Amino acid sequence: MKLDHGVIGNGALIALVNPDTGIDWLCMPRFDSPSVFGRLLDEERGGTWRFLKDGQPSAGRMKYVRNTNVLYTHFRDGDDEWELFDFMPRIPDGLRQRSPLRVVRLLRPLRGRPRLSVQFDARPDYARQCAELVPTDHGVTFSGPGAPYSLYSNLPAPYLASGAEFTLDRPRYFVLDCGHATAPMHLDEVNRDLDLTIAGWRQWVQASYMPGFADTEVIRSALCLKLHAYSETGAIIAATTTSIPEAIGEPRTWDYRFCWLRDSVFTVEALRRLAHFQEGRNFMQFVMDVAQGGPLQPLYGIGGERDLEEKELEHLAGFRGTRPVRVGNQAAEQVQTDLMGEVVLCLRTMLTDPRVEFHEPTAWLPLVERMVREATEAFDVVDLGIWEYRDNPKLHTFSRAMCWAAVHHGASIAAHFGRDELARDWRASAENMKTEILERGYNAELGMFTQALDGTEADAAILLLPAIGLVPATDPRFLSTLERYRELLVRAGGVMRYVHEDDFGAPRSTFTICSFWWIEALALAGQLEEAIETFQTVCSHANPLGLFSEDYDATTGELLGNFPQAYTHVGLINAAMTIGTLVRARDGASHAWT
Repeated sequence: MKLDHGVIGNGALIALVNPDTGIDWLCMPRFDSPSVFGRLLDEERGGTWRFLKDGQPSAGRMKYVRNTNVLYTHFRDGDDEWELFDFMPRIPDGLRQRSPLRVVRLLRPLRGRPRLSVQFDARPDYARQCAELVPTDHGVTFSGPGAPYSLYSNLPAPYLASGAEFTLDRPRYFVLDCGHATAPMHLDEVNRDLDLTIAGWRQWVQASYMPGFADTEVIRSALCLKLHAYSETGAIIAATTTSIPEAIGEPRTWDYRFCWLRDSVFTVEALRRLAHFQEGRNFMQFVMDVAQGGPLQPLYGIGGERDLEEKELEHLAGFRGTRPVRVGNQAAEQVQTDLMGEVVLCLRTMLTDPRVEFHEPTAWLPLVERMVREATEAFDVVDLGIWEYRDNPKLHTFSRAMCWAAVHHGASIAAHFGRDELARDWRASAENMKTEILERGYNAELGMFTQALDGTEADAAILLLPAIGLVPATDPRFLSTLERYRELLVRAGGVMRYVHEDDFGAPRSTFTICSFWWIEALALAGQLEEAIETFQTVCSHANPLGLFSEDYDATTGELLGNFPQAYTHVGLINAAMTIGTLVRARDGASHAWT
């Protein structure tokens, strides 16, 4: 199985759809609930929901309805031609959107008389159950952990349960609802919800600022990020899936259906740069809520849950046979001392943006003061770092840099709210931190910033130092680092996080967000043409729908790692924004008509 899927969602649910029409991954009633369809992680046992032509899977030409998260698949087989729309309703409702726990599939005939059948193979609870379909007047129902499910259709119910063939001679809809049974929809209502969902997504896109460089890719990335924002709480998940391996046959399989504070902050900033603010406001409230619940931890459940016990599902074969399949994530228990910096960066850009209104903006100052205090205390504390090693804590340079960022940017927030004395104290503290980082984080003998203070190893997270303001991209030490990293981390297909062995041996796949960090660093360092060329190369690694996973295997050309990966799409947006700004400056395009 390849990661050629499209992703659909509405802020309440998210799913992956195969070009053969199979919904191969769907968790209900939340992003992190047990799967109902999980063929992605076990092609035989996982379960899927697809339409067959003459008893066989039929792959169509899949694309998104322009500027939406609605999938459209076109099929042609001899004299027969038909189309399929897949979406989750996101209905504009005043200043909000109505997002029911619902998956809608609409088949329409175009030519001929296609003979189709429904393969509805629900396997709730990560395929530990086989759904018993109970016929109703308009469809079937079945049970799963946490919720009842109902499948409605204007196709007679017996065809849903039996998989018998039918002639697609009129539009046929299929609606899967989670929760208490609702009244069956009429075809006119389905068409109305499709039209309103398309209009709603297009309205969201129309409100976006575009960089003027790679705008099509940026729009798709922004739409993908929006799907990973859980509307109920403001949490933003790292990826749709769990346990897609970073390399086939290796146990680098993790559950990313949780809210990493780091990833979420970068997501909020990417969307803010595109003029979308509500996601940031919602996430800030999520951070306030979890911070009041105790010490910060790297990640949380989307309902603010702190206990994310990691378990292995031994009954599932794994993606292309790669085990283990994991649910939960032990990284929630790790010490990662960069967290305070990311929170402060988020608060600074949101609280000081004149376009964003807060009822009581100064109410956030106590959280800022706490983050600065904790960052100061953590500056000399070893941690497991941004890559979440499971052993061997160090004084990671990036983590020290983020402690500095908490204090430095916290001072800017204090000054913004007239707390000048506090701002002066924090700036002085930040300057001392910066001096130590630059002295011990840069190895003059090797000519590069290193993963840990007084270290010798390369780490792609260092590429972010200019973005957070610690060092200019044109600083000779950073330019030298770029040249050394070109030798150590850059591969034909992208950029490695690091190349030294970790808990599981030497990494093999490139990490696509690191490729975009590299691109942005090149652009900021004045190497704009190389940045543009590399950007185009990396974008060519996306799947046919413009979606990225976490990793890229340059030897096989395959996407690997959890999918779609929000962090990767953040990197694309930021790189495009930076390149777009620099290209306009280079070309003298400083006016609207130039």
